[in-house]
Amino acid sequence: MLFGGKVLKSALALSIVMALAPLQGRAESSGLPIGPQAGDQNLSIFYRWTETLPARPGVMLREEQMLPQTEITGAGLAQRILYTSTDIRWHAGIVPVSGTLYLPKGEPPSGGWPLVAWAHGTLGVSDRCAPSWTGHKTRDATYIERWLENGFAVVATDYQGLGGPGPHPYLIWQAEGRSVLDGARAVLAAHSEKLARKVFITGQSQGSGAALGATVIAPSYAPDVSLLATVATGVVSTFPDGPYHPPQPTTIGSPIYVTLMMLGGAIPDGAPSADDLATDKGKLLLKAAREGCTAEMRELARQEGITADNAYVEPLAKIEAGLTPVTDMSAVRLPVPVLLGTGLADSTLVPTRQFAAVSAFCAAGSQVIWKTYSGTTHNGGVNASFPDALAFFREVLEGRKPQSNCENSVAPDAPGTPTPGIDFND
Repeated sequence: MLFGGKVLKSALALSIVMALAPLQGRAESSGLPIGPQAGDQNLSIFYRWTETLPARPGVMLREEQMLPQTEITGAGLAQRILYTSTDIRWHAGIVPVSGTLYLPKGEPPSGGWPLVAWAHGTLGVSDRCAPSWTGHKTRDATYIERWLENGFAVVATDYQGLGGPGPHPYLIWQAEGRSVLDGARAVLAAHSEKLARKVFITGQSQGSGAALGATVIAPSYAPDVSLLATVATGVVSTFPDGPYHPPQPTTIGSPIYVTLMMLGGAIPDGAPSADDLATDKGKLLLKAAREGCTAEMRELARQEGITADNAYVEPLAKIEAGLTPVTDMSAVRLPVPVLLGTGLADSTLVPTRQFAAVSAFCAAGSQVIWKTYSGTTHNGGVNASFPDALAFFREVLEGRKPQSNCENSVAPDAPGTPTPGIDFND
């Protein structure tokens, strides 16, 4: 089998064939940790690349048809994909990364469909949390469907380590941004006859950091990706050197998310391991993270009474302070226009925290459009922002320059009350 060719086999057949080679504790040829402790699981043979990897990122390794997903009806092609990317956290070189590709129904327009690269929010760090395996959560699938209905193809990375080997570098935007850009590279090459070299990035929550990270590194890491604009909602990125500092702390403060960060590469090399830092209750949470996803972690925490006060051998604040500040960014001038969307009832990543990102990018001279959505929560924000995101991308496609509203942006209040009736506004 040639590494650049497509492998189109029955999704059902491949899903029941389990990889026979046992998972080892550490990759033979690199520093990439692998195995159950890294969240690796035997999903199907599709995710297990055993041949020599190509020497460059953004190469399609294989594709297979996906089973239909109820919310995604506008896809003429729905594929699970495996492609190459670059590991920056463990310096393991080229690694395989999984994801999904959707093309709209019918024939593409002259020049091909423009491509939206979607970056999802927090799902977990174990392999079985990969959307290409489980299907996209209903909120995200609805969002993907809306892009298809409006004539955009969608490539959605799982991110490094979700599905593929090794840990998932959770919230490490330099790594996640590479997964986003290399997914776009791979599908543009593999489906060049149907896709325009007109790329847009959009991401929510964890994916907002991936989307902004991809935008920051695109000129140096992937100058061949013709990036035109970016949308980020529920913005997670933090700017310690920015001009505005939110009154609320930007620490995580949750044993669920701190555990994901610990397993996801935020513990500095040479520091005590996640297992060393966890109490007996915390070890239960680590096991749930390695084997399940965030829903299982929350249910376990509820059943076992796991809290910030009893999960670790040190106070949670001290544990978190010892982690690499993976959401921190420097304020830089972005190479393309960016729309940032904030739900004003977001109590997960509060509006003032998100305004700090707006202020930082505006101060750096970026072309920023900030949209706020009254009564909209963290979950509700991504679909509430869709009409503005669509208008924004179409404006850029038409060659018009979006009008920045940096000068009119002011710090918001504390989170408001959620408005009933907004989709996914839980």
